[in-house]
Amino acid sequence: MAVPLVYNLRSVRARWVSAIVAVLGIAGTVGVFIAMLALAKGFQSTLVSSGSPDNAIIMRAGATSEMLGSVTLDQVKVLQDDPSIAKENGQPVMSPEVVVMAPFPLQSTGTDANVQVRGVSDKALRVRSNIHMVAGRFFQPGLLELVVGKNAASMYQGVAMGDTVKFGGGTWKVVGVFDAGGSAFDSEIWGDAHVLSEVYKRPDYIFQSVTARLTSPAAITPLKDHMSTDPRMTVDVQPEIVYYSKQSQGLTTLIHVLGGIIAVIMGIGAIFGALNTMYSAVSERSREIATMRAIGFGSASVVTSFIFEALFIAFIGGVLGSVAALPLNWVTTGAMNFQTFSHLAFAFKVTPGLIATGIGFALLMGLIGGVPPAIRAASRPVAQALRDL
Repeated sequence: MAVPLVYNLRSVRARWVSAIVAVLGIAGTVGVFIAMLALAKGFQSTLVSSGSPDNAIIMRAGATSEMLGSVTLDQVKVLQDDPSIAKENGQPVMSPEVVVMAPFPLQSTGTDANVQVRGVSDKALRVRSNIHMVAGRFFQPGLLELVVGKNAASMYQGVAMGDTVKFGGGTWKVVGVFDAGGSAFDSEIWGDAHVLSEVYKRPDYIFQSVTARLTSPAAITPLKDHMSTDPRMTVDVQPEIVYYSKQSQGLTTLIHVLGGIIAVIMGIGAIFGALNTMYSAVSERSREIATMRAIGFGSASVVTSFIFEALFIAFIGGVLGSVAALPLNWVTTGAMNFQTFSHLAFAFKVTPGLIATGIGFALLMGLIGGVPPAIRAASRPVAQALRDL
């Protein structure tokens, strides 16, 4: 015979003060837990969304990031003739690119942040068709002109539309702002690749990477095969989306580890709060427990009843913690990408999956905090409990 659930609900209402303490402890833990996961999810989503399954990125063999890449002009010419590369009007849709770091002060603090400045070709917007200009125009090849991502324009000083900025030994004019759909490119500054190399006194025939539009996502396999069998091509070819997914792993793993440690520490405190609440319930309800056992409710029913009560309290705490984390959704922040050592703007991303994970974590805390008191309640001798009354 099962204990009616309404009994547990009335019990929670009767001891609302201790129940609220347990709920708030669990809610705080879940809120912090979801916030950390949302931070990692936002960072990962921003980088992964930078890649397109229709694009391939080509770098020096063994290079783990564009900053370490090296592709020569001769190798670019070989790539241009590859049948796996999409063509428009007979011209390959590809962009040989140069990547440098330049310090720009943050609007929020005034301290310098490493900003990724990308030298691209005039086909960059055709290669990355999800990027479009929202203000001004694209730079003219051969001139000291820049276009900036929408996050860069709002986050860094001196790079708003129409500003003149000095870096790398050149004086540049910001002539446009582009929207990259919330990807990592929104935090970048773009200029002409040849001009950027000249300003930074780099060889004009060396690029860090080449991004190319494929004839289809499946064309990545024959492109890899062609490059691996050509002795002139000491390069690595990978889908752009895979490259950016790898770029997100370092910081995402760190956030998950730190978030897990914080959640465990806070969770221990929340579990003790739940234990205290449930042990208090057992002590205060000795008469009720003994009476239920005397009229035929078995030990399993009593254990189930108390575990349900603990899970109900935990569920309320999990829901409140999730609601508290929701305002973080799409709040923009910034961090350094350890793979490139560049500053990246991204938004917290609170997803239904993260909310479900948070509530699941709350129920786990409730279960751990509810089982020992439940077992204690069920193991009390009925005759002794009745005599104590």
